[in-house]
Amino acid sequence: MVLVNIGKQKLFLLLFLLGFQEAKSQVWTLQQCIDTANVYNKNLQVSRNNVSLGEQKEKELKAGLIPKVMANADYRYYTNLPYQLMPLSAFGGPEGEYRAIQFGVPNLINANLQFSMALYNPHVYGSIQSSKLGSELLELQYRKTEEQIYFEISNLYYNAQILQHQLTFIDSNLINSEIMLEKMVLLNKQLLAKESDVSKVKLQVAQNTTLRENFGSKYDQVLNMLKFAMGIQLEQNLKIDPTIQYQKKSEYTQNSTLDIRIVEIQNRLLSNELITLNRSKNLPSLNLVGTYGTTGFGYNGLPTSFLDFYTIGFAGLQLSQPLFNGTVTQWKINQKKIELQNSELQFGLFTEQNSMLSENAMLQGAIAQNSIETTRKQVELAKTIYKQTILQQELETASLTDVLLADNALREAQQNYLSAIIDYLKSDLEIKKLTGNISTTK
Repeated sequence: MVLVNIGKQKLFLLLFLLGFQEAKSQVWTLQQCIDTANVYNKNLQVSRNNVSLGEQKEKELKAGLIPKVMANADYRYYTNLPYQLMPLSAFGGPEGEYRAIQFGVPNLINANLQFSMALYNPHVYGSIQSSKLGSELLELQYRKTEEQIYFEISNLYYNAQILQHQLTFIDSNLINSEIMLEKMVLLNKQLLAKESDVSKVKLQVAQNTTLRENFGSKYDQVLNMLKFAMGIQLEQNLKIDPTIQYQKKSEYTQNSTLDIRIVEIQNRLLSNELITLNRSKNLPSLNLVGTYGTTGFGYNGLPTSFLDFYTIGFAGLQLSQPLFNGTVTQWKINQKKIELQNSELQFGLFTEQNSMLSENAMLQGAIAQNSIETTRKQVELAKTIYKQTILQQELETASLTDVLLADNALREAQQNYLSAIIDYLKSDLEIKKLTGNISTTK
């Protein structure tokens, strides 16, 4: 009775530990992996920071239109007063003769407030428009990074699922090989099987064991890559959902891809920079300026020391018209024209390349979809042949070689089936990306 109670306690403890381990090994769906990456992936964090930088840059340029006020103050003590040439004719002397005279006082104090406001500046307005386009470009680049992360994690997740199923197949084959080995050993003891037959089955068990170790290592590597892409610690336990969500793909609406939209924004940005250069070359800048302050004159010698302050203030307009800057602007304009031409060529190249890749991906997807159904039937047929061969071998109507060939055919059919699935899933992802639907399918 005591032994029974102890057995029950161990059973309860084992069930508790298994339940605790299962809680730790929570199954992650593909969507959960993507959502986690959206929060923790460092490339996405950098891209989000770049979007914020673009917004701050736009605000900085807009601040250039806000009035500026500056306070200035300085004090000067002249050890030698400046000279000025005075004409002697002003004092009744002869024409054409001058005398050097020192003017002013040793102590000079200036304090004033300067006001300036840009009324029209083609460079500032052009930069503001460029910054708006730059913010749009950074936003699209963020979405591009998000799309790449989605694409990368989906591929890694599919690869992990495929490897997990391959491990299941290998484990099944390994069990079958071990069962066959036990039978061969027993038949060999009964002198009904050759020692070479036992060696053949042992070799198959060893090969399946090595294959299990290799695929187990690949599976662990893919999980580590998946954790890295998600932005989580490699030490964190990760268990994926083995269920492959396979369904026939629907027709996707052709949308403008992010690559094409990025090139379009770059094209608009170059056009705006070209317009800004032309305007800054020909149009003037107009500023509202003003100053209000005081000037102090001081003297500390004999017969009378003094320090007197006098107010000064003015307001006005400042016009600046570019006339000639050594053709620097013209060369910049020529460069922008070439860059704009390259951008237009790149847009055409992206459009044609996207059409070609979409067509190829659809062809590959159609082939993979047909291969899935074909290879699935091949797996079922290979299973049937393998079971029949085992029965025939037990009835001594089939040789061990026939059994090994049937087992190899089953494994090959399984591998072909898994390859067809992964080809289909990858082609479907590629089509979503090339038709601009990958971000809308999350």
